Amino acid sequence: MFSKIFTSLLLVAALTAGVVAKPVPKNRLSMSRRTDSHSLSSWGGISSLDGFDNFYGVGNYDGSQHFSQTIIQEKQLVCHRQQIEIIQQRLVVLQEMAKKIITETVCEVETQTIVFEQFHSGLGSFSHDLRRLSGHQVGYDSNIVSHFSNMVNSDGSLNLDNWGFNGQDVGGHTVVVSGNNWVNSSSPVSVSNAYNAARDAYLSLHPEISSTSPSSVIPTNVVPVPSTVVPSNALPHKLTPLVQ
Repeated sequence: MFSKIFTSLLLVAALTAGVVAKPVPKNRLSMSRRTDSHSLSSWGGISSLDGFDNFYGVGNYDGSQHFSQTIIQEKQLVCHRQQIEIIQQRLVVLQEMAKKIITETVCEVETQTIVFEQFHSGLGSFSHDLRRLSGHQVGYDSNIVSHFSNMVNSDGSLNLDNWGFNGQDVGGHTVVVSGNNWVNSSSPVSVSNAYNAARDAYLSLHPEISSTSPSSVIPTNVVPVPSTVVPSNALPHKLTPLVQ
């Protein structure tokens, strides 16, 4: 059952055909920059955390500090409006699958907590992309998504094969979907309002969290990175990340 769900989602998310590449450096919000490097490998003497930092690198806990995008124009993909319930169904499947992976493959509750917070923080970075606060193209890595249909075995159990990549590979084959309604002159404000509306809905359910925390600030000098296409014989490569 899970296999069918994931296969269907993969087909929707990653239609592919030829390759054209353009490297784009990643540049996360300066507020997230830190001068110290936190290591969680073997944290607390817990053996299940051995090698934890190898995935994204030391001081790059959620992949947000050292990252580069290579845009590939595999096929012109255009978003198609769907009922909101359909979208929510797919996302909650991902949510519950994350719970399945963490609870079935990690026995130490401390490691469960650390690896979940890493996952959660990575999604938060995508929020910055959606709001055009990061200077990155809004897209997904088609190579990583291609493993989607292999998440579970035919009997519904988790596939525990090593797929041969790590977090530092994310972004190397970024697909950008066109057709959204972003307008440089007005969307920064409307998207900020949408973010705050969602935040207010969350805070209304969790009054213990201060509702006086600063709202997101939209830098006036941040504009979407143009999606220029370079010749197909250009070799994709990673650039040194910008530092704000």
